[in-house]
Formats: sequence, C-alpha cells, structure tokens
Amino acid sequence: MTSRRHFLTQLAGAAPLVLLAPACASRLARQQRGKERATEFLIIGGSLGGCAAAVAACEAGLRVILTEETDWIGGQLTAQAVPPDENQWIESYGGTRRYQALRQAMRDTIRARPALTASARRNATLNPGNGWVSRVCVEPRVALAALEAQLAPHVASGRLTILRRHVAIAADVEGARVRSVRVRDLETGREQLLHAAYVADATDTGMLLPLTGTEYVQGAESVAETTEPHAKARAEPDNVQSCTMCFAMDYLPGEDHTIDRPTEYDRWRAEPLPGVPGFPLIGFGDPDSQRIGFDPVKRTGYWSYRRIIDRDLYAPGTYPSDVTIVNWAQNDYTLGSLLDGSAADAARHIHRATQQSLSLLYWLQTEAPRPDGGMGWRGLRLRPDIVGTTNGLAKAPYIRESRRIRAEFTVLEQHVLAELRMAETGLSEKTVRAQAYSDSVGIGHYAMDIHRTTRGDHGGYGTTLPFQIPLGALLPQRMENLLPACKNLGVTHLTNGCFRLHPIEWNIGESVGQLVAFALAHRVTPRAVRAQPALLASFQQTLTQAGVRLSWPAL
Repeated sequence: MTSRRHFLTQLAGAAPLVLLAPACASRLARQQRGKERATEFLIIGGSLGGCAAAVAACEAGLRVILTEETDWIGGQLTAQAVPPDENQWIESYGGTRRYQALRQAMRDTIRARPALTASARRNATLNPGNGWVSRVCVEPRVALAALEAQLAPHVASGRLTILRRHVAIAADVEGARVRSVRVRDLETGREQLLHAAYVADATDTGMLLPLTGTEYVQGAESVAETTEPHAKARAEPDNVQSCTMCFAMDYLPGEDHTIDRPTEYDRWRAEPLPGVPGFPLIGFGDPDSQRIGFDPVKRTGYWSYRRIIDRDLYAPGTYPSDVTIVNWAQNDYTLGSLLDGSAADAARHIHRATQQSLSLLYWLQTEAPRPDGGMGWRGLRLRPDIVGTTNGLAKAPYIRESRRIRAEFTVLEQHVLAELRMAETGLSEKTVRAQAYSDSVGIGHYAMDIHRTTRGDHGGYGTTLPFQIPLGALLPQRMENLLPACKNLGVTHLTNGCFRLHPIEWNIGESVGQLVAFALAHRVTPRAVRAQPALLASFQQTLTQAGVRLSWPAL
C-alpha cells in the first residue's frame, strides 16, 4: 500500500494523506467544512461514457467521484432524450458486456409492466417503442433507472460519490498534470475543490479541455492537417455539427393541445432550409422529409421514427397514444455553437434552439399538411413527464460534436471509410476491413453521420467499415493524468460522425475506467501502457476478461 500511495502522490502532486487515507481525507474535509474532497478517479460529466467509466473503475476497486450538470446521469441516452443509435450486430457482439447488460436491464424493466402483452414479453429482442431508428427505443426514465441500478451498489459501498447539478468552473494544473478541479453546485452556488490522481473529461462538449489547458481541436480540420480527402481546404474551428433540443409528444385526436405561439415562430417559419431554397427549415419541403412523411393517425413516417412507447404492445386502453421523440433535421440547431463564447452565449443558443423545437411543434399542430387536405394536428401534446422537465423539452441539448484532444493517434476517415479503404488496399467490398490497431481497446460501427453544421454544410452519410478504438486516441499528446471519456477522443470532425454514438461512447468510457485502474495497480502511466508491449498485452487481456471486445469477428 505504501508504494501505491507514493506513486499516487507523485502522479497527482498532492499530499499522500489527502489522496489515499480515507480517515485523514474525511477529517480534512470536515475541517474545511466540505470545501475539498480527494479521490483516486474524478470524472467530470455524467454522460453515458462517464457512467461507463465510473462502473468500470468502481468494479476494479477504485474510489470515484462523478459530477453531472443536470439531475439525470446518462447524457444522450437520458437527459438529452435520444434512444440508442447502434450497429446491426449489437444484440450479439456489437458492444461490451456491460453495455449489453444495460440494454437487457432496460428491456427487463418494460417486461415487468403487467399490461405488456404476452407476445411482447416473450420477444427476446423486444423494442419497447418499435421505433425504426433503434432496436431499443425506450423512455429516458427507463434508461435512467437501468443506469442508476448499475451504479447503486458502488454508491452504497461508498466507492462512488455522484455530485448532481455540479459543473466544473476551474482547474489547478501543474505541468502536464491536473492537480484538482473546482466545481460549483448549480442549486446552492457552493464550490468544492476535488483532488484526484486521474481525471476524465466525460462532458459532451469537452469542457474540461480548455479549463486544464489541454491541447484540443475544435470544428472542421483542414486537409493539410489531417490528409483526409473530404476535409476542408482551410480549417474551420467554428464549423461543428448541429445540436438539437429534443422533445416527447403523443397524439390525442379530438383534443386541442396547441401550445402558445412561440415568440420566434415567424423567424423559424421563414428560416430557409440549407441547400433547398424556397423551403422553410421546419417544414417538410426537402425530399427526405417528403419521402419519410408524418402521420400520427396512421402512426407512420416521422411518427414512428423515434417512437419510445408503442401502444400496441400493451393491453387495449393502457395507453391512449404512442409516445415519440422529436429529433429530426427540422429541429437541428445550426445558428451557433455551444463550444464558443461565454456561458451566456451558450444559454442564448440553447434558448434559440428551444424556440426552434417549439416552433416545429406549433407548426405540426397548426400548419403541417395532413393527408386529408387539412392543416395541423391539434391533438399533438407535449409530454414533460417523459423527459423530466416542465416545458416538455429534454433537460439538455443533444450535442453531436465535442472539442477533441490532440491525441497520440487520431482516427482519420481513410481508416474507416469503405470507399477509401478499398482504394488504398485494392480489396473488394466483401473483403476490405477497417484499419487494424495493435493497441485496440474496443470496437464500434456506425455510418459517418454528419448532420447540418453551423456553417451550413448539408451533412451526409459515408459508408464505414466495422472499426476498432485505438488506445492512442485516448491519450493526450502532453497531459499525463487527464483522459477523454466521451466524444472528445482523438477523432476528426469527419470521424466524430461515426464515433459519437451510444455503444461506442460507452466503450470509450469503460476502457478509460479500466485504464485508470490498471495504471494505478501497476504504478505506471497510461502512456507507458501503450508504449510497452508487455503492459499493453496485459491491459488488453484485462479488457477482454471484462467483456470488452477488441476486434470484430469475420463478418
């Protein structure tokens, strides 16, 4: 224990008793009236990746503090109200064992509902909403309960402390090490100084990177910087994917649930759809929207896209309506980035994104063309109870693109994009594989899905190959004890489009949690784990034993 204590002290640059002796740390905390705490692993951000890092680290025996800005942990799965976007192999080997257990827990919660039909209960791959964007379209509260259940034993044991409604406001950095992070309670204004041997940035924006002086990239890189064929001629740091204020709604025919006309409705009703002159952003004027359609009566098109409750799965009369999540191109916010400017600027953008989403709802209620020739469905009703807010919109914006560390290794589009891999290798579509990494710490797959951006790029989808997550992408070039645990790893503006989804973010966080535990147990740095073959092999074996898949089988 003494040697481990000495190593931790060197790593964090703090007094040994503060970091590792619980009795002394507790006594110090009492003396300072709770203004300081110490732990082995501090995770800033209760995103899906942050939760995964906490579970993995706690199960490895570490003491962990996890902070979260909202009152719901889970990030895009819960507070942002986005059902999981996953790969086609997720039911078998397309995710880690812990992630698959999370999915199973969500399904089990639905199966426990007495009114669920017998056929639905018997369905091994039950999709609670039968939405077609995900195989597990589920209510945010159900996902939240499953996450809380995974973390509950560690909270009860005292290994895990969760500080909800806390945000990082400053950091104390010495050289290449973060000594502590100052956080503020958003309810009381009270501040705490959190000391840790290791710190993970698990926020959706990578907010800890500028606070700690960690080198990072933001927005679209230039082709000169990344060599990616589809990169920009010049770097565009302000060019990021849109964010979205998602909301839940149901439909009660014959009733009128029309909201008050949003104050910015006229503005949004006139906002042109990028690349489609003459059509408003919130309408169905573009070809994709026309193809998909929307009909809450027939329950087709966008109505079933992200549906999270399918009333047909329950005894008749249990639910008067389906419930669906609105996360469409029509409420993707492109008029500014949450990564630039002050907190006031971010608040202004969130307000405008909220107005955009409410304007879309109002348009659906009053002006949207119906198949019968009428206009609008006034029975569309916001469901604030579903998302845990008073206004019916999600607790936090769905953030697709983060600040990203300048990493030891950066994943480029030519590593994962099918057409580029075929051109490079000369292999056929059936035999080509993504770039293989000897330092793999996980797997993932999703199309290179890039939504409309703040510079008006139209977005697009690139066909990718099932890929690995390299350890080098989790290591900052300079910082020694700060690690990314969300969308802020070493990817580019382009490859972020396929790395940002739920099971991949979970894998990133889980591998970071395991990495911190491994580094502390072996008294080495994460950089040494990658640099020394014997350590890397041992770490990869640890991941495999924990159910983290390092490579794809032959597909």
